[in-house]
Amino acid sequence: GDDLSQQMFSHPNLLFIVAGCIALLGVFTPIGIVLTWGIAGLLAFGAYKIQKNHSKQEESLESKQSEQELEDVRKPENVFNLLREDPIEYEFGIGLIALADANQGGDLLDRVVAIRRQIALDLGLVVPVVRIRDNIQLRPNEYIIKIKGNEVAKGEILLDHFLMLNPGDEEHGIEGIETIEPTFGLPALWISEQTKEQAELFGYTIIDPSSVISTHLSETIRKYAHEIIGREETTQLIEHVKESYPSLVEELVPQTLSVGDIQKVLQKLLKENVSIRSLSVIFEALADYSTYTKNPEILTEYVRQALARQLTSQYAKNGVIHAIQVGAGIEKKLADSIQRTEQGDILMIDPESSNQVIHSFTESIQKMVQMGVSPIILTSSGIRMYVRQLVERTFSDIPILSYNELEPSVEVQSVGVVNL
Repeated sequence: GDDLSQQMFSHPNLLFIVAGCIALLGVFTPIGIVLTWGIAGLLAFGAYKIQKNHSKQEESLESKQSEQELEDVRKPENVFNLLREDPIEYEFGIGLIALADANQGGDLLDRVVAIRRQIALDLGLVVPVVRIRDNIQLRPNEYIIKIKGNEVAKGEILLDHFLMLNPGDEEHGIEGIETIEPTFGLPALWISEQTKEQAELFGYTIIDPSSVISTHLSETIRKYAHEIIGREETTQLIEHVKESYPSLVEELVPQTLSVGDIQKVLQKLLKENVSIRSLSVIFEALADYSTYTKNPEILTEYVRQALARQLTSQYAKNGVIHAIQVGAGIEKKLADSIQRTEQGDILMIDPESSNQVIHSFTESIQKMVQMGVSPIILTSSGIRMYVRQLVERTFSDIPILSYNELEPSVEVQSVGVVNL
């Protein structure tokens, strides 16, 4: 009886329908208006009272929720929730809401899932959940990417246009809005859908707005992967390795190295675009050499040498590596400029020599670019990390390898030798 009454009187709209049907019976059947309309009136009145009572209950519930939220904000211990930062945030203006709304055909959420999977395969990094939200303070077509609360990249796109990469040729005759491609900083044009077919006939690269954003987000995560991995993420990776190699992990952590020590090595690898997916190989190298040194710089060099097969396949094309070799003069100059301190070895080179070395690298790198070859710097293993320290601010994206990080079977073709 309770269930029946609850189901009958919990939906006032149903009672309104029943009252209407009974009233129509009085009009179109011999039952009579007096009886049917009286019953219909009682049902309609009851439905009205029930509906009014539901409205009061909803208002009361909303009022209690508002009071509870206000009370939560007033509590001092809950203020700490305001200090929480998301590892990765993507914020966009109101004009780009359609990209994140699946009901409007947006596929941004699916693309973010694909990006996390691809980075896990390429770099071995488990990317945290990307927080996606709108921001009314941004321009309608603007978006920004944040890493741990700080803006690291931004861009602006037009939803009803396509991005055409412009090689600087003005003879194509295609009209569009001039812009800069946000990921790599290349000159580009925003063209309409009607002009898209014409641009494709000329052989230009055409990118839709969703792909522009997803590419920018993917490259930004790759660039700042070393900042994303923290001790919590490192602990998760250690537990993952422990499932398959328990003895290796027990020997390494925490007897020999702490989680923070391993994190520093993984950060240095990711900063130079070295995948950490082969964690068992990395941990084997750390277990072998951590008994001799705890310096993360030196441990990273040993790990890189253990990953020689991976690095060779990453940079060699058809078994050949075209590289700029560091001359003996520069290597000797850097070796003489190393000072040993309590914090480790520090490169203390004078500004004049530093400028000379960077100038020599710049000339050789420009020659390689003109030849259409991706620049790679090759040096001896003992001096590699110091060469990296010297040139990373100027050439942060150029890989610097040592001879010990290459497989013996690979052929090294010297494009030039850098000397003072």
